[in-house]
Amino acid sequence: MGAELLLLIGTTKGIWTARSDSKRASFDFNGPHLPGSQVYSVAFDGRNQRILAGTSSLHWGSVVCRSDDLGETWDEPEEANVKFPEGSDWSLKRVWQLQPAGADQPDVVYAGAEPASLFRSEDGGVTFDLMKGLYDHPHRPQWTPGNGGLCLHSILIHPSDPDKMFVAISTGGVYRSEDRGDSWTVSNEGVRAQFLPNKYPEFGQCVHKIAMHPLRPDTLFLQNHWGLYRTDDGAKSWTDIANGVPSDFGFPMVVHPHDPETAYIVPLESDGYRCTPEGKCRVYRTRNSGKSWEALTEGLPQTDAHVTVLRDGMAADTLEPAGIYFGTRTGEVYASKNEGDSWNLIAQHLPPVMSVKTAVLD
Repeated sequence: MGAELLLLIGTTKGIWTARSDSKRASFDFNGPHLPGSQVYSVAFDGRNQRILAGTSSLHWGSVVCRSDDLGETWDEPEEANVKFPEGSDWSLKRVWQLQPAGADQPDVVYAGAEPASLFRSEDGGVTFDLMKGLYDHPHRPQWTPGNGGLCLHSILIHPSDPDKMFVAISTGGVYRSEDRGDSWTVSNEGVRAQFLPNKYPEFGQCVHKIAMHPLRPDTLFLQNHWGLYRTDDGAKSWTDIANGVPSDFGFPMVVHPHDPETAYIVPLESDGYRCTPEGKCRVYRTRNSGKSWEALTEGLPQTDAHVTVLRDGMAADTLEPAGIYFGTRTGEVYASKNEGDSWNLIAQHLPPVMSVKTAVLD
C-alpha cells in the first residue's frame, strides 16, 4: 500500500488530523478531537504510534492527553499530570512542547512548559516529573516573560548522543546539557537581545525557535526576536544569517529532513505588527545554510495576506521530495509536496493554528 502521511494540527479549539498517501494529492481531514481545548503542543511518538497533545482548558487546566489509535479516541487525565511539586513558587500555565526521546529510552517523553521549565515522563506520557537541573539553575529567577509568556518551547535531543540536549526559552535563550538534563550551560554567544540595553547578554535573549538536523546535529538554526542565526559547534557560538530576508523577525524555523544546508522560515513585519510583510504570504528557504534566502510564493496569496505563523505552526515530512506545511492564526493550512516550490491551500476556516506536526506511517 505504501507510506501514508499524517498531519497533526493543534488549534485553539482542538486537534484536526489529515491523512494522505505518499503522493499527497489530497488530504482527508478529521476533527475536532478534544474539542474546545487549546492545543499548544502536539507530537507523534513513532516508537509506539502514539499521539501526544498538550492541552489547556479554562475549567481543567493544562494536561497531556494521549491517543493510541491516531486520534480516534483519547486518554484524558482526570487530574494534572504535569505540575510543579508542592512548595514550588511556580504553577503550570500550559505545555508548549512535547518531545519523545530516542529508541534507547522507549518510554521517555519530555515536556516544555510555561513558566519556563522542563519535565520528563518515564511512562510514555502518563505522568511527568519536574527536571530539577534546569529549575534550580541560578539564572531562573532572572528570566522574564516575553510577549507570549515565559515559556520553554523547543527541546532538541542529539540523535547519536542522548546525553546531549538543547532547550530554548522565551525569554531566557538557549541552554545545553551534556548529562541528560542534570546540569545546563547557557549557549547564547552571538545572539542579540534587541530590547535590552546590553544587546549581547549572557542570557535573556528572546529565542523563538531552534531546529537541528539529524545528519549534522552540531548545526542548529535559530529564529530570534529579531535575528536569524546558525551554529556549527553545538550552540557554543552563533553566526548571523539574516541575508536578504524582508525581516529577521518571525517565529518558526524548520530544517529540511534530508539536506542539512536547507531551512525554512516565515518572516513577519515586526514585533509591533506580527503579520507577513507587505501583505504577502511568503515562505523563505535557504539552501546554503543561510548565506542567501529565496522567497517561495507560488500558490500563496500575494495581496492582502496579513497572516501570522506561530513558532510550532510549520513542519516538514520525511518523504521524497520533502513536503512542507504551515498553518496560520487565521485558520488556513498550506502544503507543498515539492520542498516549497509550490503550495496548495488544504484547509481553511479552522480555529487559529498553534501547532503543525507530521508523521509518515508505513
